[in-house]
Amino acid sequence: MAFRKKKTITALSLLTAVLTSVGRPFYFILSHILIIVVFILYILGHFFTSLKIPKIKICIPIKKRYLLFFVFVCILLSTFYLLLIKDLPSPKELITREQEVSTKIYDRNGILLYTIYKDKNRTPVKLSQIPNHVRLATLAAEDAEFYDHIGFSIRGMLRAVRTNMAEGKLQGGSTITQQLVKNALLSSEKTYIRKIRELILSIGVEMNFSKDEILEMYLNEVSYGGTTYGIEEASKHYFDKSAKDLTLSEAALLAGLPQSPTRYSPFGNNPDLTFSRQREILHLMKINRYITLEEEEGAKLERITFASDRQQILAPHFVMYIKEKLIEEYGEEVVQKGGLTVKTTLDLNIQTLAEKVVEEELLKLKNLNVGNAAVVILNPKNEEVLAMVGSKNYFDTASGGNVNVTTRLRQPGSSIKVINYAVALSNGLTLASTIDDSPVTFNVPGQQPYSPKNYDGEFKGKITVRQALAQSRNIPAVKILASLGVKKMIEMGQKMGITTWNEPSRFGLSLTLGGGEVKLLELAEVYSVIANYGVRNDIKSITEIKNYKNKILYTQGRFEEEKLDLDPRIAFLLIDVLKDNIARAPAFGSNSMLFIPDHPEVAVKTGTSNDLKDNLTIGFNKNYVVAVWVGNNDGSPMSRIASGITGAAPIWNKIMRGLLINQPVEEWIPPKGLVYKECYSRKEWFLEEKQLNCPKILEPSAQISVE
Repeated sequence: MAFRKKKTITALSLLTAVLTSVGRPFYFILSHILIIVVFILYILGHFFTSLKIPKIKICIPIKKRYLLFFVFVCILLSTFYLLLIKDLPSPKELITREQEVSTKIYDRNGILLYTIYKDKNRTPVKLSQIPNHVRLATLAAEDAEFYDHIGFSIRGMLRAVRTNMAEGKLQGGSTITQQLVKNALLSSEKTYIRKIRELILSIGVEMNFSKDEILEMYLNEVSYGGTTYGIEEASKHYFDKSAKDLTLSEAALLAGLPQSPTRYSPFGNNPDLTFSRQREILHLMKINRYITLEEEEGAKLERITFASDRQQILAPHFVMYIKEKLIEEYGEEVVQKGGLTVKTTLDLNIQTLAEKVVEEELLKLKNLNVGNAAVVILNPKNEEVLAMVGSKNYFDTASGGNVNVTTRLRQPGSSIKVINYAVALSNGLTLASTIDDSPVTFNVPGQQPYSPKNYDGEFKGKITVRQALAQSRNIPAVKILASLGVKKMIEMGQKMGITTWNEPSRFGLSLTLGGGEVKLLELAEVYSVIANYGVRNDIKSITEIKNYKNKILYTQGRFEEEKLDLDPRIAFLLIDVLKDNIARAPAFGSNSMLFIPDHPEVAVKTGTSNDLKDNLTIGFNKNYVVAVWVGNNDGSPMSRIASGITGAAPIWNKIMRGLLINQPVEEWIPPKGLVYKECYSRKEWFLEEKQLNCPKILEPSAQISVE
């Protein structure tokens, strides 16, 4: 029996040497098919010779023997075709198939924020980007003869057959090519039929692709444990670095994982096995002369630092906001498996500043019963989102930390007054016009009488529009709205970015005091329109999207266009009031948290809802709009001493100061069509066509009775 096995192996080796030396494709294919057939016959022969079957002499004429042999060959070939060849995928499907590739979300400077995937986290890389010692470690671990064989190793196959016969189970012995075929083109079932199909496909793969191409596909396809697929994601998952930066020691550790990712995982229950396997790979590399003894010993002594066994997510509320937009546009399947590369507008440095300030300042606000905060920062010139903090801690789900308050409906308090004053200044009022800040009751048919109150409970009598807005007086704001109509404020708000005022009948005169809920993100857009001299661009969060084939699917600016939604002169008048620290001093003090030393160009407005559930501060210069909200996710009210100055303002102030470090003052330039003239013992800005109206006393609309 031993002699017969030796003769068979010798015959196989000789047949391989002779047939594979033929260069023409037809004979090349034929040679490999014959090798497989011989191999199959060898297995069958071994099986049948091991059976004890009684010898029966049957005399069959020679001609009939040939006929029977022919029939047998036809049946064998038909069976061979039906079982092995039919429905066999093409080797070219390795490059034409839709591969499951992770979607990557980056900040504006190329820093990875988040990876989206379903079952397989994979990022393909070119072989040229992978260091040579990483490739050699894989060859030593999986297939040292890779560059010498033709898709399968006869030595490995016979070794596997010997084990299979001895142990009664199907063992591997697969080459890198076979593993690639099994993982990418076939199922992982352990049957002889699947194994033979694997052999046939492996030959086809070797004929269609170069060795380097096959190795590259393998390194991008193989599993390194859990949802981690491919050398690039394995490197990031275990070491928080790109594959191009792997050391020899790290490369050997990763190369040992595919054989049994769970058993050898450094994050598993037995890390000793991880390093035992790593040392085994390093020794195999030395045996195969890939590295020297000194390199082997040095790699064994190298101290390895592992990454945290938790998926990285930076700017979590923002990336989830982006993910929702991507799913809305492309569908969940494409987002999870389509390998999109998404470059966003977010600046991680600014994001980090905002997150740090929120964390620090909220600790100081506990005594005011303030449990949460949200921040959004825009570039007013193009309305790009530079930072978004949806809640203080995304991972604190017990307190609703994963809620993105910047996109939730909240009452804006007095911060919404800028829309009302934009309407007023567009309809005849000037900053020098006077309004009577005194008690008033509005009787609207079908409603309860409405008597607005100022936040301090006091009345200042006749004051100018500048004073009324700068000091955030409620009664003058309501009188203006009553005179001009709620409809005009709603229309102006919609032009400036508010999308939630779709049912005008729901809103009354309290709209100017924050009675209509808005999103912090959209309120920041309103202030961006003002800061950009009346030009609205629509909020932007994505600059470019590519698919995994590097084809550009979207580029910012292709479809957007600027819209002049507010007279630039009106925008300038609002800016001039909101940056007037002297005008707001009677209400807030001259050295409050609304004042930024050395930057008099910064404009700001506060807002607090009547029920003390929402407190906001929104301020800006030419480059940044910073909108801050504080409150509680569960809707519980803050302390009665919480205000725009004590609640959101400290967070706003600290962020704005951080943004303006080493930044020069950029003064606001008045647009054409404005004049600066004396009025009420001070100089004031007027529209050219309205300057003769100084001063003007506003009277309530005749349609609404005042008592």
